[in-house]
Amino acid sequence: MDAKTWDDARATVHGSAPPLPTVDTPLAEADGTVLAAPLTTLTDIPAFDTSSVDGYAVRGDGPWRLAGQVLAGNVPEAVGDGTAVVLATGAMVPPGTDHVLRVENTSESAVNGTTLVHGEVPARRDWRDAGEEATKGEELFGAHTVVTPAVIGLAASCGYDTLTVHRRPRAQVLVFGDELLTAGPPHGGRIRDSLGPALPAWLRRLGAEVVGPDAIEPVEDTLPAHIAAIRGAADRADVVVTTGGTMHGPVDHLHPALAALGAEYVVDTVEVRPGFPMLTARLPDGTWVAGLPGNPQSATVALVTLVMPLLAGLRGLPVPRTTRVRLGADVPGRGDFTHLAIVRLGEDGFAYPLSHVGSAMLRGVAAADGFAVVRPGQDARAGSEVDLAPLPLLIGERS
Repeated sequence: MDAKTWDDARATVHGSAPPLPTVDTPLAEADGTVLAAPLTTLTDIPAFDTSSVDGYAVRGDGPWRLAGQVLAGNVPEAVGDGTAVVLATGAMVPPGTDHVLRVENTSESAVNGTTLVHGEVPARRDWRDAGEEATKGEELFGAHTVVTPAVIGLAASCGYDTLTVHRRPRAQVLVFGDELLTAGPPHGGRIRDSLGPALPAWLRRLGAEVVGPDAIEPVEDTLPAHIAAIRGAADRADVVVTTGGTMHGPVDHLHPALAALGAEYVVDTVEVRPGFPMLTARLPDGTWVAGLPGNPQSATVALVTLVMPLLAGLRGLPVPRTTRVRLGADVPGRGDFTHLAIVRLGEDGFAYPLSHVGSAMLRGVAAADGFAVVRPGQDARAGSEVDLAPLPLLIGERS
């Protein structure tokens, strides 16, 4: 299989990953899922005329004789001519109401044992009409909408207990490399594994459910161990994300393992720097394997290039969008390859390239907002516009 351009690789992976089956998910568990069907109202919103204020519901001309009260959650009787009832915010407006008076604009007096309510009729009606926000059967959000806390609250307000969404992709991380340590500082020619702890967090931010052991131990650098690890992960996951072994060196066993398992490549290498030796493949049972390089920055490039569009497709979302940014400094091209350059957005709105950009480095990535995309055969100059492939950051994370 020929290496693909960065844009083609993203489109190919996304187009090959149809959405996962639908499930009915309780509202409390739906945050971050994706609607598989339009969200339509089961009732008018509000479902009935609702008071916007604390005050009085009155009918006819004042002063009005006080004749009871209506609290939220009660079904009131009709208000009589010349009378007023105390009305709480959120309460159903009684049938026959002409006006709702705000309590701060009224007064009461007692005449012969009768309480009278005094006040001026307001210029505007201080209640919400039934169906003011939405009418029964109206579409609020279409399919492929990401469920947020606000969407959950809206769904609850119009009567939903569950939402029909695409099942979250299950993902497991496998780390290859006998040289990796899982605790303590590097020593004795061995280095600390940085991707095993980091990748599950990235995958969760991309909407995946991470499965497998909490403590990720490196897989032994032998072909049988690789085959067994991938096969075991495929029994639990929709996507197996591996790190290292994507080249063809003496201890790079990913390609032979995929061959032994009967995998079909979807993307085998991408014309991008850093991160060139990356891949996606499908096992005969439909499980995806995303092979990321072992160098941390290259692995992050591969995450943005292949894993983000893969998970987006499985979740029922479009290809992750890039945005346009203006560069605050020159970013050189990488010849025939797309260059993904780590950048941080400045307070002036410009994107500035960061230092510590070696494939094995994470210091620059840890400070970055995303990657400036410099297409093949180009050098990007300060002041020019380029695409920005954002990292999946939390709101306010870069402050």
